[in-house]
Amino acid sequence: MPSLRGRLIKFLLQNRHFFSLKFKKEIIDWSQYEAILSFRKQVEEGAGRFGKMPKEIQVSPVYIDSLYAEWILPAGATKDKIILYFHGGGYVCGSCHAHRAITAKFVKGSQVGALLFEYRLAPEHPYPAAIEDSLKVFRWLLDQGVEPSNIVFVGDSGGGGLCLGTLLALRDQGTPLPAAAVAYSPITDLKCAGESHRTKAKVCLSPEGMANAVAKHYAGDKGYELPYASPLYAELQGLPPLLIYAGEDEILRDDSTQFAAKAKNAGVDVTLRVGEGMFHCYPATAPLFPEATQAMHEICAFVKMHLGK
Repeated sequence: MPSLRGRLIKFLLQNRHFFSLKFKKEIIDWSQYEAILSFRKQVEEGAGRFGKMPKEIQVSPVYIDSLYAEWILPAGATKDKIILYFHGGGYVCGSCHAHRAITAKFVKGSQVGALLFEYRLAPEHPYPAAIEDSLKVFRWLLDQGVEPSNIVFVGDSGGGGLCLGTLLALRDQGTPLPAAAVAYSPITDLKCAGESHRTKAKVCLSPEGMANAVAKHYAGDKGYELPYASPLYAELQGLPPLLIYAGEDEILRDDSTQFAAKAKNAGVDVTLRVGEGMFHCYPATAPLFPEATQAMHEICAFVKMHLGK
């Protein structure tokens, strides 16, 4: 059974509309571009809810061609071992600002520096723009002299799906792969075919109708089964060790469970954690309650192990 504190945090997040003096959850017409812009604004304004930046973490901006990125480093850390962080946002929102504090939690817990980057967003830049940008950033790291074996991918939600899609693209192009990858609450199936998309719709924290809409904005006209956009439909052999987290009470639960099962059958070293009664991207809320804290500790230990720290 989930902890009392975990259930309380989940209840508050599920009913966060009350804090805006709204008695019902807002119904968003995701087909409207203005709705996407409004959602982006809400995400940016709510970035502080995931905690403040630790004083011992240093942030340095860098441009990779036209892409904005940030080095997020523990004091005195070098850049020879790196977390490459793929931010979430359903491919339609997200930024370094919105994910800086979240990324810093993994940096602090592992004492491994991170490169957090901004990829082009849909609907202005649909698939494959995000994949192209991710490949560019990874190759830039290699050009900086960072060994692939000294890089671990970490991504959440849409960023988790992008992280997995990037691994597949690198494998298919014959580029050396990173040491390992962590994906928590990843989007792996843009068809939204998993049972959890129906059975968990009422309890999931994601806004109603968002999953199907962002799939259409990101890759709808190109097909929902493109392997780099929907990694569940790819051949999964040859991937590095994976650690996947999902909440039991989120619509993306089956995106994780089905992908993990298929990867394991393909011979991939994959570890799956489904948090009982947990919600979308719950590890990012550490240290608010025990389940999130345990997940954060395990993820950081996984990163350190595969980077030889």
